[in-house]
Amino acid sequence: MRRNGPAALWLVRHAESTGNVAREVAERGGFELLDLAERDADVPLTDRGRRQARDLGKWLAGLPAEQRPTVAVSSSYRRALDTAHEALAALGAVPLHADERLRDRELGVFDLHTKAGIEARHPQEAVRRRRLGKFYFRPLGGESWADVVLRLRSVLGEVSLDLPGERVVCFTHEAPILLTRYIVEELSEGELMTIARSTRLAHCSLTMYERGPDGGLRLVAFNATGMLHERGATSRVEPDVRASSA
Repeated sequence: MRRNGPAALWLVRHAESTGNVAREVAERGGFELLDLAERDADVPLTDRGRRQARDLGKWLAGLPAEQRPTVAVSSSYRRALDTAHEALAALGAVPLHADERLRDRELGVFDLHTKAGIEARHPQEAVRRRRLGKFYFRPLGGESWADVVLRLRSVLGEVSLDLPGERVVCFTHEAPILLTRYIVEELSEGELMTIARSTRLAHCSLTMYERGPDGGLRLVAFNATGMLHERGATSRVEPDVRASSA
């Protein structure tokens, strides 16, 4: 990240969606597919998710004026945009821009599959995934994590150039948040995978970078949910994917 970029870069994982609930039901029941009618881009929030987003907004509104976000950017997927609208309503006039480059990873033929479904219906792809590893494996018709990195580098570069000095909040998904850490902190594949294996991002959790005295962005919070617990909301840690182990 350029040293003359935004004063802060905050990343919010979207609130609980109906897709997260459907995945939990399918995994618990041992089903091969999620029971979900919408395409991934159109999955809405649950009622609990909307409460989570509103609680986040109340927390943001309670910050000192100089610490609040001044610009917001969101994934173009409905669950992220709805989270942004609910949270930002408490802040007043904060510009919100939708950017498809912040969308969730595309899963191709693995869409709607549980881990059991992938093993049963695409055994050769499951073998190839184990061989290549999570970062470089690309399901047929979908994206690898490395593919997502390419589009994230693009949008983060524009944020650095176009929003110097702003306090930017991005509403996005689990994989893009982890991969932003990979980019900003210049992590190795191994370091990224260690974080990914040990952490499940909670809904409406905040990952926060602030610009330090040396001019670089420094991580000050990761997967933070204390602001939700303060207001009695229930955060959840369901993986933000339609195929839970893709």
